[in-house]
Amino acid sequence: MSGQEFLVKGKIVDAATGNPIEAATVYAETIKDSTLVTYTITNADGLFALEGKTAYKRLRLAFSSNGYQSVAQEVELKTEVNLSVIKLEERVEQLAGIDVIGERVPITIKKDTLEFNADSFKVRPDATVEDVLKKLPGVEVDSDGKITVNGKEVNQVLVNGQVFFSTDPKVATKTLSKDVISKIQITNTKTKEQEFVGEEGDGETKTINLTLKEDKNKGYMGRLSGGYGTDDRYQANGLLNYFNDTQRISVLGSSNNINNPGFSFDEIYEMVGNSRGRGFSFNNNGGFAIGNLSFGFGQGITTSSTLGASYADQDKGKYKTDGNYFYAYSDSYNNEKTSRENILPDGSYFTDTESSFVGSTISNQGSANLEFDVDKTTRITIQPSLSVNNTSSTDSDNTVSTDEDGNLINSSTSLQTTDGFQRTFSNRLEIMKKLDTLGSYARVYFDNNNRVNDSESFLNAQRSIFGDNPSEQVQDQQTTIDNANDSYELGASYRHALNKDLYLDFRYSYNNNEQSNERSVSDFDEVTGDYVFNSSLSSDFNFNVDKHVPEVGFGSNGKKFRFNLRARIEQIGLDNEDFIQSTTFSKDYSNLLFNSYANYDIGNGKRFSAHYNTNLNVPSVNQLQPVPNVSNPLNIIVGNPNLGPEITHNLYLNYNNYNWKDRTGIFLYSGMTFEKDKIVSSTTTDENFIRTTNYQNVAGNYRGWAGISYSKQIKKDSLYTLKFTINPYANISRQVGFTNGSRLEAKTLNLNPRIGLMFNYKEMIELEPEYRLGINATRYNLDNVSDIDYITHNLAFKLTTFWPENLVWGNDITYSYNGNLGAGFDKDAVFWNMSLGLQMFKKKATLKVLAFDLLNQNINSQRTTGQDFIQDYQGTVLKRYFMGSLTIKFDSFGGKGAPDKKGGPRFIRF
Repeated sequence: MSGQEFLVKGKIVDAATGNPIEAATVYAETIKDSTLVTYTITNADGLFALEGKTAYKRLRLAFSSNGYQSVAQEVELKTEVNLSVIKLEERVEQLAGIDVIGERVPITIKKDTLEFNADSFKVRPDATVEDVLKKLPGVEVDSDGKITVNGKEVNQVLVNGQVFFSTDPKVATKTLSKDVISKIQITNTKTKEQEFVGEEGDGETKTINLTLKEDKNKGYMGRLSGGYGTDDRYQANGLLNYFNDTQRISVLGSSNNINNPGFSFDEIYEMVGNSRGRGFSFNNNGGFAIGNLSFGFGQGITTSSTLGASYADQDKGKYKTDGNYFYAYSDSYNNEKTSRENILPDGSYFTDTESSFVGSTISNQGSANLEFDVDKTTRITIQPSLSVNNTSSTDSDNTVSTDEDGNLINSSTSLQTTDGFQRTFSNRLEIMKKLDTLGSYARVYFDNNNRVNDSESFLNAQRSIFGDNPSEQVQDQQTTIDNANDSYELGASYRHALNKDLYLDFRYSYNNNEQSNERSVSDFDEVTGDYVFNSSLSSDFNFNVDKHVPEVGFGSNGKKFRFNLRARIEQIGLDNEDFIQSTTFSKDYSNLLFNSYANYDIGNGKRFSAHYNTNLNVPSVNQLQPVPNVSNPLNIIVGNPNLGPEITHNLYLNYNNYNWKDRTGIFLYSGMTFEKDKIVSSTTTDENFIRTTNYQNVAGNYRGWAGISYSKQIKKDSLYTLKFTINPYANISRQVGFTNGSRLEAKTLNLNPRIGLMFNYKEMIELEPEYRLGINATRYNLDNVSDIDYITHNLAFKLTTFWPENLVWGNDITYSYNGNLGAGFDKDAVFWNMSLGLQMFKKKATLKVLAFDLLNQNINSQRTTGQDFIQDYQGTVLKRYFMGSLTIKFDSFGGKGAPDKKGGPRFIRF
């Protein structure tokens, strides 16, 4: 059937007052099966123009707005249809004798919430929440699962308003089935304080809340998945969710050796581990995380086993509770090589390193969020968290240094084994009290963070110096570190509402941080056959920081314009005493700092915001402590007790405009950071290329960025959906440091345009191509140092087919090229994952065969630059393997039956 274009015009008003209704939803759906065809939103005058193209002759039109009774009517399509005025009545009790149809409003715009009806956006029956999000206008989901809404990142996903295992968005979006979700609500992320007083968030990050369907609120949902392949690659994971109205209990378990977090049940792509990286590094991350729980050491290949449980419950107006516990075990290994050019004022020298690392971790972590409403004006919040970790690692490396002519200058070999123990307990107690109906309130809080970090390591190293005065140095050292860090903060705030919009804020906080660190270094004595204490390399210090911060602010929570101006004084006192080195020093800092933001809702989806803030960063004890650290015999590090704090000035601007009628959005953003008295490395290199690194404050460091995100969605009936995005991005920076007494500056410009496309045809085929270009230029202030220019290309292509029925074929292909890697490093590669899945037993089970890195070209090569170095890196990655797997779903829901249709749209017959 060939489609016809149509245009439906009209105006929506309040039936009682005749006033126009802004942001009302008008949508068209098929009469036969209620498939969404198109929709639009009314403007400030209540006018709408519903445009589309369809092969259907008649459609059902529905008109809806928050707080009003929806209405619907059938329309014979013409080139142009004028419906004149549609009157909506305020929502009241259901009237007898009125025909009702199920309400399927695709989008509802409330005061501070954008709400989508999950069933209005067609996806395949076995789809996850992530699949639905990809279909929503203004929502983008990248290959790593990162979600943005109109250019703003989603930093948490809730289920029925509660945390699902953790606020990590991917835990919910990759795990929950679309079939259990009723509404997808998007709001600005709020702090606990903003939630309590009903204040809107600043809009810089977004929160998604998934509401369950009423008939899915009682029962359980389970997933089991397992696979085994070549090279003994394996994965097994399972998840069970039990729902009982407001109560939820979840249990998760996983074990694999493919760098997989184990919480995703995407039968097509996710059982391949960390399959797609960023830029040139396909699989460069051997570590991963579920919420705040980390696995591995950040590089290489990780074998992990996880067991976790989560609980949530709430009684509106009384309490809200959620908590989770995770146990995790992991083993990691990584072999890597680096080639580094070290820049000096009068030339360069080169270091080449080959290293091997193995390590294991055992982690236990638990956290909870407890909210109690004593009455309608008082809330108490308690947020405890405890983690206990044991680590063990062995790290060996071999380094050689050569001059510009290739002559060997020095070399070193080292083998270090370390056993560590970390324990962290934190808690936040907060009491908030509303004082009137205008918005005045008071808040007091107490924070504590108590950390223990102990370790014991053995270092065997040999350093050789060649040339006219050759020498050798052998190290056989034992180092034990007992570190404890206790931080306590007490704060209070009071907001005085001047009227319903304007307010004054008064705040004060006191923070005490005390760190004790005993570092004992012993050298092996061949005469006695025992380790002898080395006082020159050891330290035993107490480091104490006291901070007082009074603050005053003035702001407005207007409907259209919101702003806040704050000024604070940070008074900081530092005291340090080392009992072994017999050194003491004290520092006092006092700085006046400012924060401000402004948000202006222009209307019709347009919004402008500006943020400015200043931060003060106090030097760490390692940067201050004047005790040499010789764990790397070619680079000795010594602190500087005369350091001052660094102050950063941050400015951020953005403009957001999304046209719901045309499904077109644009997001412009830019920012600048100036760093005053930044703490930087000051390196001295002797004639044997032995480096000694110190720290000092320096002016002149900055970085800036700007970008545009443009998106457009095109939809035709239920035939196809086309969405594309264009994201040009640029950043500049200047890094300042010192080498051999000379000031070294590196100015860098990066241009990174990106274009992406998503095309879905009848839920039978889905294409997702993406291209990224990187143009990089670095300029140095020294004449003898060569400038750097290089280009990177990254082309990704994802193809998924769901035809023939029950057969799913997936392809995930990435080509990357890095034009500036040195000799011996691979510059380009094609990375291809392919899977073929058979859905069985009414899509309750999927049997799959997977090929990971089909062409066996997966690499992990990258170049990094700084103000005094250029470094190429290549490390261990997963290589080609084949795996067979089986995924089983089992669900059972009951309870209240079909959703209540009360308040659905009235069907108007003409």
